[in-house]
Amino acid sequence: MNKLYQPQIIEKATQKIWEETKAFEVTENPNKQKFYCLSMLPYPSGHIHMGHVRNYTIGDVISRYQRMLGKNVLQPLGWDAFGLPAENAALEHKLAPSAWTYQNIEQMRATIKPLGFAIDWSREFATCTPEYYKFEQELFLKMYEKGLAYKKKSLVNWDPVDQTVLANEQVVDGRGWRSGALVERKEISQWFLKITAYADELLNELDNLTGWPEQVRTMQRNWIGKSEGLEIYFPLAESNEKITVFTTRPDTIFGVTFLAIAPEHPLAILSAKTNEKISAFLQKCHNIKNSEAELATIPKEGYDTGIFAINPLNGEKIPVWVANFVLMEYGSGAVMSVPAHDERDFEFAKQYGLKIKQVIKPSDNSPWDISKAAFTDHGILFDSGDFSNLNFTEAFAAITDHVVKNKTGLHKINYRLRDWGVSRQRYWGAPIPIINCTKCGIVPVPIKDLPVVLPEGIKLNDPKSPLLSLESFVNTTCPKCGGKATRETDTFDTFMESSWYYARYCCPDQNDSMFDERVDYWMPVDQYIGGIEHAILHLLYARFIYKVMRDEGLVKHDEPFTNLLTQGMVLKDGSKMSKSKKNTVSPEELLENYGADTVRLFIIFASPPEQSLEWSHSGIEGAHRFLKKLYAFAINNEKAIIDYNVQPTKPGLIEDNQAHNQIHSILHQANLDMGRLHLNTVVSAAMKLMNLLQALPNTQNNNNLIGEGFSILLRLLGPITPHITHYLWNELKFNGDILDAPWPQVDINALTKNSFDLIIQVNGKVRGKINVSADTDEETLKITALKQENIVRMIGQKPVKKTIIVPQKLINIVLES
Repeated sequence: MNKLYQPQIIEKATQKIWEETKAFEVTENPNKQKFYCLSMLPYPSGHIHMGHVRNYTIGDVISRYQRMLGKNVLQPLGWDAFGLPAENAALEHKLAPSAWTYQNIEQMRATIKPLGFAIDWSREFATCTPEYYKFEQELFLKMYEKGLAYKKKSLVNWDPVDQTVLANEQVVDGRGWRSGALVERKEISQWFLKITAYADELLNELDNLTGWPEQVRTMQRNWIGKSEGLEIYFPLAESNEKITVFTTRPDTIFGVTFLAIAPEHPLAILSAKTNEKISAFLQKCHNIKNSEAELATIPKEGYDTGIFAINPLNGEKIPVWVANFVLMEYGSGAVMSVPAHDERDFEFAKQYGLKIKQVIKPSDNSPWDISKAAFTDHGILFDSGDFSNLNFTEAFAAITDHVVKNKTGLHKINYRLRDWGVSRQRYWGAPIPIINCTKCGIVPVPIKDLPVVLPEGIKLNDPKSPLLSLESFVNTTCPKCGGKATRETDTFDTFMESSWYYARYCCPDQNDSMFDERVDYWMPVDQYIGGIEHAILHLLYARFIYKVMRDEGLVKHDEPFTNLLTQGMVLKDGSKMSKSKKNTVSPEELLENYGADTVRLFIIFASPPEQSLEWSHSGIEGAHRFLKKLYAFAINNEKAIIDYNVQPTKPGLIEDNQAHNQIHSILHQANLDMGRLHLNTVVSAAMKLMNLLQALPNTQNNNNLIGEGFSILLRLLGPITPHITHYLWNELKFNGDILDAPWPQVDINALTKNSFDLIIQVNGKVRGKINVSADTDEETLKITALKQENIVRMIGQKPVKKTIIVPQKLINIVLES
């Protein structure tokens, strides 16, 4: 063994062995329990950042640990390669998006590999290749055939910088999640996937995802937003038309003093034709961000349309207002407004001098000043006709029966969730496999003609998609009538590719079908790792698409991810690392200066996986010092460890047993922590064990303890610092490859203490301590304590009045006064 720790040499040599032996390539083994560990695939931006390093290090530690438990472990990696950043970069650098993407993949792979991740690189793919998106197009056509994919005109979130549509989930605080531009509302024709058809299942099965963080499950529950209520019809006063509203509070219907409609509602548009102020107001609302969160924060504004509706329960005539806080996409684009019992309606009514009518009072009859605030709790109805004096539950049932019987409404379950708009008006994405024929209308591309290949190598001059004017792509023949036709030029939202990639890793070389029988062996993913920012984007879409694939008979299970770990961010100086803040840290420089094992050790030790990690240069230095200490200990104890007999340590001197017990006590806690993924405390345990071994006297009796303890230490560190542990394991002549060495198990007998420390007190004051066997009788304890040199000196000639023994804790010698 070299006397100096040289991580770059050790790591390069170790990785060469892994590559030559194909150490991480796996195949299906029905006789072995599988474990599929997956970190969310990266976007090939060109450079990996410390967030990537943390994400993949956590996944790698879990993968290697599960392998040491004897499982057949799969850990793949690929590239989420379509998307707007490639187009934007291509515009900036005068490159084709395809060239920029493939170049970045090569660069990122070259940086990731030196980190020593146990990845099966034989399964690598990029989602921008026709071999991948061919099957995505095929699945879309099957969804279209079943009515789960459709095209319609819709108000959409339009990003004016990226020149494309954004899903509601991609609007963050009114801005595009990629560009940061203020989002506009625009009506265009686009493709949707009917995720609402799976709303109930997506909601109900969250209860079964016990391996997911509760925060993520709550976020998805809220996003799906199931609510029970009534759909009520308000006839217009001077026409045969009606306005339909949905409410979860039918008990308040006698307090309705106006209806509010969305700016895009047909009645609002009709009113604008004869009212210039309303027309100007609608134009102003045109640029309001299309998300509930944004609408909740903007100042509430509205205009009286001059139209009146009739309350179907009391016959009252109420005005219809157009308001900027109503979304056309939610329900019917109209809401019944009850200022006395809704805070938003109360503020609006106060602002415009509208009537406030209280019809609910507190259940305990306590006073409420309705002029100061809305009463929004459930209570007792009054001034509500036949429904007065009912509580909420009674009123809900009674009013429901009334409106259904009188055909003025119906009971309904509503969802906040909306169908997923998957059309994007950009070039760098998977083509939507649809042909438009003037004679036949929308015609799906025959499956035999898939894939519809995206032309590559195109340099971009502006954000507008070049597909629109690329005749060789657009012009085609209708599969039905044989006449001239054009291709759909919209491409898929890139979340389409990431909604099913995890299953494709199971059989990436299957060219004839999306999956084969191998997917049944590997799926579902046992441990999925990624950021919580994907809770209602990728994770919800992936669950939806997996259920669609299940219903197509492509997969067997209901959910794609059994366990989910959402790792925290990497911070520096209290802020998320970013180029704009100039607080980034280069993984490449760290690898060059310290080696992969030091980086990995720091990443795991600095913080629990689910919490944010604050970058610390001193922390990196500390991790490096520990590995040098580990290496030096191996050098200094090389002979003792090589001579180590792998049989369990046999009881010898009390001191030997005590050290053995301490080793296994540390291991016991480490095993509990590793099972709970408290990875940082596993490192703490390794450091405690290192200190314990260093403190052992260099005697023949301790050779077994050093050998056993170091064997445990290397295996504890194996998943975290795989290179140095691989090297030392081989050099110190331990059996086999540490990759497949069994995870260390606790000697249960060692946890049962064979000896203990007994405190000696004289007249209640601590004067000494002795270590005695657990089976020592009380008389022997007294004799042993009284023989201690310090105790003999303290007692002197004074007679002993009595001795008090607290079992396995202390002995108090009481002297005559």
